[in-house]
Amino acid sequence: MATISLSCIIVDDEPMAMNLVEGYVKKTPFLELKKKCSSAVEALDYVNHHKVDLLFLDIQMPDLTGMELSRMLPKNSKVIFTTAFDEYALEGFKVSALDYLLKPFDYAEFLSAVNKALDYFVNRKKDDSQLIETNEKEFIFVKSEYKQVKIKLSEVLYFEGLKDYVKIWLKGLERPILTLMSLKSLQEELPKKDFLRVHRSYIVALNNIDVVERSQILINDLRITVSEQYKPQFLEYIQKNSLGR
Repeated sequence: MATISLSCIIVDDEPMAMNLVEGYVKKTPFLELKKKCSSAVEALDYVNHHKVDLLFLDIQMPDLTGMELSRMLPKNSKVIFTTAFDEYALEGFKVSALDYLLKPFDYAEFLSAVNKALDYFVNRKKDDSQLIETNEKEFIFVKSEYKQVKIKLSEVLYFEGLKDYVKIWLKGLERPILTLMSLKSLQEELPKKDFLRVHRSYIVALNNIDVVERSQILINDLRITVSEQYKPQFLEYIQKNSLGR
């Protein structure tokens, strides 16, 4: 059973061919038809402004051919070619088409092609999930005093921004590690589930917050005020992790 839905468009300058594919799409539960386009130019404009997983794409069309369009698509959009000309098959696979349907084709052939597409997107979703898990960082390296220092993120209490520098306060250390970088660039590298910016000058380790009192956070005897800019996101985190009132 399909676990995902694929958004798709039909691109064909022949109304009868378009209507046939539309009928097949509507019979297929995991396909969601977003638009029918009578030209590749119209389709290109649509995919540049909307997310489209799959295009059923004719090849021979005026102004811009389906083959030319396939080379302009976003990398996450995939193609099943639908054409009356078999001489384009090899070229179709060179542009990474998922399948190539030769007109006239029946629903069984159509279903075989879209099942390949479904398998592709299901597997890509699994790969993306595994990549996210793999990319969960346990440590970072920062340059400090001409050395690359390994920082275990589990030992970080908070990061403090100071002009062009960041102070990294760690458990068990009386003095911070000082590194030349901006707090903004550091924030982009940190796991969002573990760290939250609460002030123009502070990113805190959520697991190491001791007390929250109104608009202040207590970490290791330091009081950090949550500024208005970051308060909504911080309050959302507190509400999600609070028991009772």
